[in-house]
Amino acid sequence: MTADPGIFIGKGSKPVYLQPKLANRHGLIAGATGTGKTASLQILAEGFSRRGVPVFMADVKGDLSGISQPGKSHPKLLERAETIGLTDYNFEAFPAVFWDLFGKKGHRIRATVSDMGPLLLARMLGLNDTQEGVLYAVFKMADDQGMLLLDLKDLRALLTFAGENAKQLTLEYGNIPRASIGAIQRRLLVLEQEGARQFLGEPALELYDLIRTGSNGYGNINILAADKLMQTPRLYATFLLWLLSELFEELPEIGDPDKPRLVFFFDEAHLLFNDAPKALIEKVEQVVRLIRSKGVGVYFVTQNPLDIPDAILGQLGNRIQHALRAFTPREQKAVRAAAETFRANPAFSAAAAIKELGVGEALVSTLGGKGIPGIVERTLIRPPASRLGPATMAERKAVMEGSMFSGRYDQRLDRRSAYEMLKERAEKAAAVEADDAAATRRGPRTETAPKRRRSNRQGVMEAMVKSVVRSIGSSLGRRIARGMLGSILKG
Repeated sequence: MTADPGIFIGKGSKPVYLQPKLANRHGLIAGATGTGKTASLQILAEGFSRRGVPVFMADVKGDLSGISQPGKSHPKLLERAETIGLTDYNFEAFPAVFWDLFGKKGHRIRATVSDMGPLLLARMLGLNDTQEGVLYAVFKMADDQGMLLLDLKDLRALLTFAGENAKQLTLEYGNIPRASIGAIQRRLLVLEQEGARQFLGEPALELYDLIRTGSNGYGNINILAADKLMQTPRLYATFLLWLLSELFEELPEIGDPDKPRLVFFFDEAHLLFNDAPKALIEKVEQVVRLIRSKGVGVYFVTQNPLDIPDAILGQLGNRIQHALRAFTPREQKAVRAAAETFRANPAFSAAAAIKELGVGEALVSTLGGKGIPGIVERTLIRPPASRLGPATMAERKAVMEGSMFSGRYDQRLDRRSAYEMLKERAEKAAAVEADDAAATRRGPRTETAPKRRRSNRQGVMEAMVKSVVRSIGSSLGRRIARGMLGSILKG
């Protein structure tokens, strides 16, 4: 049996391969619009899928849905295959699973408010430091009282409660300005209009549904419909970061396997880092550095390598650099920075080549033995085996109907959570007040009637506990532990 040389990327002065064993050392696909990044992403996804490795990627332009359909013969594709010596070039479809936060072009995908956590929600809402502190206090309050935060109405109800009882809560949770509560509520209204109401709730995505193989043993290629999602870039970036952090939290350590457990492509990566606070970038750096041991490879796709912070860029060992333009000082700096990251090839200048590359051509450097970067090669990228271009709506529908997840995530669930608990508490308090008012109207109690004793010193949290504690045994019997990015550590 012939040993697998790796995923064939293309050919320069020699064939260029990506070694599956080193694919969890992460990577970068960069280049200006229209230079061939999508095709590079597609051939990597195909290569991983053939080896039984599931893939997750966002389809920003709608083009990647064609991976679910076999490609069609075209003179340019055949010519490229012949030029690079691809003798076994055949067309085939790959097992695709379509996902969509809005449930239009794929199976609906959801997360709970607790899963997102205060750090990511604050990022998604664009909160300042004071408002973020209030959000942390509200999450802490929910954790202390065993209240589930599942959807937006849970969070809004708890924020309202905190605002109405801010004075009583200050000693335990710090200052809770009503103005900050109001600002957060307004941001939640905007977020709701952008579609977050559909995304936040249950049934939440089971992460292991992303790590499955098709009937032919190929890894599933999970495609997130992101054309509409890109209209709300903060929601897009926060969702993908949440997904990455959840993978880090849930997957067990496996060290360096012969091939990744999952490969995660983060397209339009600059949206993750634009205006991101330092604390968030540090968390992303930490997750990217450590998730390798979980068998997950992370590949950032962006136009300009300067979009990626240096601390993260330094961890991306496998690189495909398409052409860059160099008309402005920043673009010229990007060319120099990209060229300097490669192990030099004496046959050509990387800085000059980056500006001269044609469509479907790239500078490629992959990790070799012992994780050492290979010498950069000016490479003609191989043509994909699947369709270049989108699937039709009829083809997409057929794939979805035949999916193992058909119907699984469609219907929203609404369990008893913070909103229902606080509503019950308010109703009980109103009933007690009504009884007292009725007793007052009837006049003094007789000596034989039992007296209702009420403490004037009962704190607001004590009242809250009394209404909640009955349900703790059936709903959440232990303290909630939060992960690196604020998500729940499940199990």
